[in-house]
This record gives sequence, structure tokens and C-alpha cells, in this order.
Amino acid sequence: MRRTLGLTSVTLLLLSGFAWAGPVRYENVTFPSGDETATGYLALPDSAGQHPALVVIHEWWGLNDWVKEQAGKFAEQGYVALAVDLYRGQSTGDPAVAHELSRGMPQDRAVRDLRAAFAFLAARSDVNKTKIGSVGWCMGGGLSLQLAVNEPQLAATVVNYGAMPTDPADIKKIHAPVLGNFGAEDRGIKVESVTAFEKAMKEAGKPVDIKVYDGAGHAFQNPNNKLGYRESAAEDAWKRTLEFLNRNLK
Repeated sequence: MRRTLGLTSVTLLLLSGFAWAGPVRYENVTFPSGDETATGYLALPDSAGQHPALVVIHEWWGLNDWVKEQAGKFAEQGYVALAVDLYRGQSTGDPAVAHELSRGMPQDRAVRDLRAAFAFLAARSDVNKTKIGSVGWCMGGGLSLQLAVNEPQLAATVVNYGAMPTDPADIKKIHAPVLGNFGAEDRGIKVESVTAFEKAMKEAGKPVDIKVYDGAGHAFQNPNNKLGYRESAAEDAWKRTLEFLNRNLK
């Protein structure tokens, strides 16, 4: 597990080849999830041909503008990005409400919605169904891993400071390579838990790339987190994410 002192990486980002931003289209979409209808925000490259795709999974705040912005950023890089609305139309900026929304969301329904989103993407003519990954933050980071546990065709998984499975049976079910970005000062996702997950993945022969950022806590990638945002760590995590996804999905 790599550690970093959070050195400025803006220059590296500019030199990394990810500066290209293609035209993007946006749609609000619906898709079946069991006997229910799920919704999402779809950002897609405005170009012909098949593209790799991503299931984008929101924090406990819900499907807000920041998550939609992330979907758009991935679409600019050539991905069909579907941000799933796991709260069925609700979102908030109030931590107390977010806590209630996350606790009230059935985990089995969330996983079902994410698998349905995967199926929705796989059925699209503009998506390469063998190149679909997932990315999430906070609650969504944990669910990104849960999608990997429950969807064997997933081709890549990114978890940003999300809860990790501990059951060896669950880890055995993960077939996608995993990239993880965590904060050393995170009081909810402890470094010890990150280390244990990385060790379990490696012992099971699963591809995993974990980085823990010194001086960063939970939600360090979101600038709306006024006290916890760490620009240099966020820039480096974004660079790592694009490199990982491009390597596994393109």
C-alpha cells in the first residue's frame, strides 16, 4: 500500500495526456430494476462508435450537481457515464438528512439498481459491453465494491474512501481489478481496514492498487467539503483513476 505526503501534482496532471475534453451530451434516463423503475443521469461522448462505460455512484448526499459533474468529466474522456439515483429523486446538503437517507436505503435495492444500470449500459449500441466499470465516493465507494462482488462481468472498480468487504467469500467473487484512494486521517474508513482489505485481495490473487494520502481525511476529493478538501490529493487521485480506467477499459 503506497503512502503519499500529498505533494502538488497539478503539473503531472497537465502532462499526463488527460487534458483532452471531447463534446458531451446529457440525458435523464430510466431503466427497469426488478419490478421498479430506476433513474439516472447519463453523460456520453458526442461521437460515433462504441465506448467504454462507467456506473457512477454518488455519496450519501444523493445524486447532486457534483456527482453529475464527475459523470460529465468522465464523458469528456470518452466514457459513457451513468450516475445512478439510488435515493429515488432525493438529495440533500444536510448531514443529518443524508444520514437518514443512507440508512433508509435498502442495500439489496441499491445493489439491484446498480446491476440494472450495468445491464442498461451493456444493452446500448454505443457501449462496449465488455468494457464497463464502476466508480464511487464515500457510500458510493463501498457500493462500487459491492457491484464488483455481485456483477462478475464488471471490468474495473474504483473505490474512493468507501467501506470494503471483509468476508473472504465476497472477496473471492471480485473479478474486476480494484483501485482504491483513501485518506490517512479518515475517522470512518480506518487505515487498518484499508490495509486488511488490500492484504486479503492480494492473498486471494486479486489485482488491487491502493493509495493512502497523508494529511487527507474522508471526502478529500470533493471541494464542497470545505474543511476536508485536499487539492493536491484530489488531483492525484483523479490522475490515478483515469490511468487505471484507461488501462483496463480502453
